[in-house]
Amino acid sequence: MTLISSSDRVRRWGGWLPEQQDDLEEWISGHRERVEARGEDVPLHPVIVEFQELIASDPVVRLYMTEMIEQVPTSKPYRKRHLTSVDQMLRLINEVLTTAPEFSEGGMVTTPLTAILDWTMGTEAGFAAHRDPRIIAMFRKVLDAWCEFLSSEDSLYVLNTSSSGWMSEKARQVVGMDDYQHDALAEHWGFTSWNDFFARRLTSTARPVAAPDDDKVIVSACESTPYKISSGVQRQSRFWVKGQPYSLEDLLARDESVDQFVGGTVYQAFLSALNYHRWHAPVAGTIVRAYLKDGTYFSEAESEGADAVEASLSQAYLAHVSARAIILIQADDPVIGLMAVIPVGMVEVSSCVIDAEIVPGHHVDKGDELGYFQFGGSTECLVFRPDVIDQFALAALPQPQDPQAPLVRVRSKLATARS
Repeated sequence: MTLISSSDRVRRWGGWLPEQQDDLEEWISGHRERVEARGEDVPLHPVIVEFQELIASDPVVRLYMTEMIEQVPTSKPYRKRHLTSVDQMLRLINEVLTTAPEFSEGGMVTTPLTAILDWTMGTEAGFAAHRDPRIIAMFRKVLDAWCEFLSSEDSLYVLNTSSSGWMSEKARQVVGMDDYQHDALAEHWGFTSWNDFFARRLTSTARPVAAPDDDKVIVSACESTPYKISSGVQRQSRFWVKGQPYSLEDLLARDESVDQFVGGTVYQAFLSALNYHRWHAPVAGTIVRAYLKDGTYFSEAESEGADAVEASLSQAYLAHVSARAIILIQADDPVIGLMAVIPVGMVEVSSCVIDAEIVPGHHVDKGDELGYFQFGGSTECLVFRPDVIDQFALAALPQPQDPQAPLVRVRSKLATARS
């Protein structure tokens, strides 16, 4: 397993939100001031108008959205209450829909919707709100609207050489742009949008496939930090309780293959904001099924108590309820047999795109691309049948919030199958 030192990486959310709460407060204050300075005459995006109408017309939705703001304590460590009203929340979200994330050392906010909702997600009303089908559907529309902007030329303004631009020397070093395909002499490095930049491809020499001719060697599907390895996973369990045990029926969305995985192993790892966000085949084999599963976006595990707002601490829970892709591969190696790759969206990082050729019957070589997160990345699960894994290459499983937690390179050796 090829590991990358992560001593310079932001701990909180893998760099999606600032490490220090003060930096998050500062971003929120600046965002709020910009919205207030523009005044209420600024037109609302049609999706925000629709959200307003839903809240006004549905008393339960209105109750949840109002109470999740009111229930945020005003004492430390909550500091300033980020939101004061539902109307303010909608206007702050409205501003995000025409902005792209900027680069920042230490105080970067690449998930601004989560920054706005922050503490409200961990309130009693917030837990309920983000599991309500009406609210989930509305946030899906909000995310689609933002994704449309991030896929447009208008989002390229953050690809510049200023201190907050992704083409600055510091950003270039932190991202490691030499490993990615880009035209150093072209405007915006030749990218067509923020999403195009964020889902950038590796060069042909970066991240070689470990043991390409040895089907026993399983490689990492993503560039990610190990989170959890569980063996003897059950068909159905209480994934929402403390410890968040895996529940195969829910993780695999009741796919017909569940029986084959009962008693098997789940490996889970999470992606950081500054790294590579495409997924690759961990084994050589034939695609059996590949599809998307709708789910929640801002739901968190209340079993984690006050830490529920840290998405990285709710990862196993999120793998069961969040929007995700499910890709089943029949490995060429008969011992591995059927295995599953499940890229999972966390919070607004929820747009999973399966490559067009990843369809039933298509054969992939180990390390071939399977798809990508359209905006960033979040977490991934690999699911194996019982008695498949001989050993994982990881010497010890680190705590995900540990600043020294190693980053596993995509396509490097992850595990070895039994002979």
